[in-house]
Amino acid sequence: MENAHEKPRTGNSNVNAPTVQSKPYGTLLVARDADELAQVAADRILAWAIESKGLVRVALSGGETPRGTYQELAGAQYVDRFPWTRVHWYWGDERFVPPDSPESNFRMAREAMLSVAPIPRDNIHPIPTVGISPDEAAAEYEKLLLRFYTDDRREGGPLFDICLLGLGEDGHTASLIPGTSVLDDFSHWVAVDAKGRPNTRITLTYPALNLSRHTAFLVSGTKKRKILGEVIGGASTVPAARLKPIGDLLFIADRAAAGG
Repeated sequence: MENAHEKPRTGNSNVNAPTVQSKPYGTLLVARDADELAQVAADRILAWAIESKGLVRVALSGGETPRGTYQELAGAQYVDRFPWTRVHWYWGDERFVPPDSPESNFRMAREAMLSVAPIPRDNIHPIPTVGISPDEAAAEYEKLLLRFYTDDRREGGPLFDICLLGLGEDGHTASLIPGTSVLDDFSHWVAVDAKGRPNTRITLTYPALNLSRHTAFLVSGTKKRKILGEVIGGASTVPAARLKPIGDLLFIADRAAAGG
């Protein structure tokens, strides 16, 4: 856990150092607003990517808050300094919809960053959703992750160097949703969740998400204030609070979500 008095490394001189607070569950960085949150998150991702040796694996999140961070990374402040050629991009979850659907997490990331930044096509690894069943998609993506993991990572070490996550008002993260069977699936890295949702979802499970060197929740808005307080308080049992990464755990929130 980070020292509460440590200032984050920053690549953007226009960003004020966010407030850093140690919490029972992780460390909280508080930015002024959603725009500064995106800049603070981009600073962290840049620093983590630069300090990592060799290939860097990043698990991406869907949602509106991460979109701002992706756009920031592809912007002028970061694009020329980011090690794009050695960073590989994965997804923590995906709706089982075509990749051009407005509901697709892949489409959001592509529009915000992947089609804008100089990223090699072979470095992008979306969850397959076309010409395949949900169960087949989950099995195929798990095989992909396992193959890359066993090729050049030691057992028990990180699968992802950076894992970006969102936080739902109900405490879900990725597609680990309250009341679903995937919460108790510890035998797979990727599973299907179809309970009570408009779209079937493919999600990484706890065993995969926990194998992360740096985990960062990106949280914005007053609607997230209650659940954020519960999760970082350390006594919650919602899905996001059950994550136990092998590396550091960070919450980057704006003042609206952090309560000032």
